[in-house]
Amino acid sequence: MLTRRTFLGTLAAGIAAPAFAEPLARKKLAVVTTEWRERSHAWHMAERFLGGYPKNGKWHRPPIDVVSAYVDQFPKNDLSRGRAKESGFTIYKTVAEALRNGTDKLAVDAVLIIGEHGNYPDNEFGQKKYPRYEFFKQVVDVFQKDGRTVPVFNDKHLSWKWEWAKEMVDLSRTMKFPFLAGSSLPVTWRMPAIDMPYGAELDEVMCVAMGGVDSYDFHALEVIQCMAERRKGGETGVKSLQALRGDSVWKAMETGEWSAKLFDACLARSQTLAQAPTYSHRMPTLAQMKAMVKSPICYRFEYADGLKATMLLMNGLVGDFTFAAKLKDKAEPLSTLFYLPPNPNVTYSASLMSKAEEMFLTGVAPYPVERTLLTAGLVEAGMQSLTKDRQRLETPHLAVKYTAPKESLFARE
Repeated sequence: MLTRRTFLGTLAAGIAAPAFAEPLARKKLAVVTTEWRERSHAWHMAERFLGGYPKNGKWHRPPIDVVSAYVDQFPKNDLSRGRAKESGFTIYKTVAEALRNGTDKLAVDAVLIIGEHGNYPDNEFGQKKYPRYEFFKQVVDVFQKDGRTVPVFNDKHLSWKWEWAKEMVDLSRTMKFPFLAGSSLPVTWRMPAIDMPYGAELDEVMCVAMGGVDSYDFHALEVIQCMAERRKGGETGVKSLQALRGDSVWKAMETGEWSAKLFDACLARSQTLAQAPTYSHRMPTLAQMKAMVKSPICYRFEYADGLKATMLLMNGLVGDFTFAAKLKDKAEPLSTLFYLPPNPNVTYSASLMSKAEEMFLTGVAPYPVERTLLTAGLVEAGMQSLTKDRQRLETPHLAVKYTAPKESLFARE
């Protein structure tokens, strides 16, 4: 049976090498996901390894085949069964069976864990209890029983529970398998295409974004973290966080709790900045912003080295992600837009999967998973602070230390 995957593999091999050359062995990938439907993260990410994705002006087809999958839930608009039939992979009833792919031993070269979307309960702080940790532990159980490990990519923040997120990273280090996680925001396009100067000395950083808590707050925090981690001394962790909601956000803004200059710089980079009905102000006034944004959210946190950060979710004012920073001895902020191209091609998720592909092929994670460990802890702390009447929380457990790569890894072509 000539499946789409077989055809693409044959085509790619024919283009890449002379007819007499030995074809390169293709890697085998297992997908472990909550659900697979249009616009789900499995649609965004797993399908990059079925049909390829745009890269540097060409259609790139990874030398990796999806050979198996575990799908936890099947909504009415499920795509996984159709994709399996079309591309020739098998959907198994357990994670272990998917990793062993019809054998009694680990039979894949990489694992893609996608624990996003689906019908799952919330915890007492309003965090969705997606089973990323449970999926990961089942993967690790196969590694331990079968005496072999392979690279693992985990979509978004590692777990809703800090202790579990840390355990995931610790296990990957102890067992010495490549582990990568996180958001597409750090690797998407930027306008302008700039990065934080490596080794910069920083006073304050900010992201102004859209979306809800326990979801888009994570993306906004990864925006901040992928820039802040490049500062002088590397990452040292976060020592405290306070979350604000509603009127308390406006009061903090009016009393100068964060830099008005950074806030203005973020809005000036936005391509979706809302306009007042009269169009009397292209930059909305504070009164107009209050009318536009019904429930602003703010996470204020302080790093162990004294750097201050502000994350603002301003639905109704902006529909994108912008960043600004105050560098020591610099009069003007460094600022940029983290650009997300539109559906359905959604090439920002392709940029993220290009990093997963790199790790699957080389066995080396392109950036530290500790970035996502820290942002996972910040999401949990933010949700807890909101629930605890906007209490300032001390976060000594977030003493996450790591060194970011010097190379800038965001998309440019």
